[in-house]
Amino acid sequence: MDFIPESIKPWLNFIHPLLMWGMLAIAIYALYTGLKVRKLRSASGEEKKELVQGDFRSKHFKIGSLLLVGVVLGTIGGMSVTYINNGKLFVGPHLLVGLSMMGLVALSASLAPLMQRGKDWARYSHISLNIAVVGLFAWQAVTGMNIVQRILENF
Repeated sequence: MDFIPESIKPWLNFIHPLLMWGMLAIAIYALYTGLKVRKLRSASGEEKKELVQGDFRSKHFKIGSLLLVGVVLGTIGGMSVTYINNGKLFVGPHLLVGLSMMGLVALSASLAPLMQRGKDWARYSHISLNIAVVGLFAWQAVTGMNIVQRILENF
């Protein structure tokens, strides 16, 4: 990859971890807004009014869209930087779980039209997939920091 100056290449290693830590925070916020949307479905009276005013459904949809874009770009970016700096990908748990998470996030997002049509199975699938994604994301954060530590040792 001769078009990228050698002085910049090592610094590219830190874009992916920073982006993905941001995506983890966004995933947690998406979980929060999703729980509020879920609560709205069974709320009544003053509680329902407050939840409607919070516009959590719209916030959840927007933050979920941002999460989908961020995870896809973060996954592709992480793989690209690894290839640029090493001439190969390191196929291991971090890469495989990251690719799986990207697929789960995309699958979860694809359920939105079915949920809007009132399909409960899609709603429960969406919730289950996203709980798995947040759990995998937390694991990825730990394994990713181990990778960053190795990069810093060789820096």
